Amino acid sequence: MADTTGADAIDRAIAEGIDFDGSPIPAAKLDLYNKVMGLEAGRQRSGVSNTMRSRIVRIGAKHIPQDELNQMLRDADFAPLKEKEIAFYYSK
Repeated sequence: MADTTGADAIDRAIAEGIDFDGSPIPAAKLDLYNKVMGLEAGRQRSGVSNTMRSRIVRIGAKHIPQDELNQMLRDADFAPLKEKEIAFYYSK
C-alpha cells in the first residue's frame, strides 16, 4: 500500500497514476487534473506571504478551531480570518 502521509503523498500518487488503494487513476481524471494544474502553474502570484496565509487558512481550518487559528494568524502578523473564510471553512 502507498504511503498516504505527508504533504506530497497525493502528488506522488498522481505522478504514478495510482490511487492509494492500488487502483489506476482513470486517464480522464489525470488529464483534467493536469490541464487545470498547468493553468495554475502559469498564473501570476500575488506574493509569497499571501500564498502562505491562504494555505495556512485552507489547511489550518481542517485541524484548528476558528478562534485559535485566528489568534495564531494575528500572532504571526498575518491578517485575521475574513468573514467569507469563516463562512466557508467554519459554517456547517
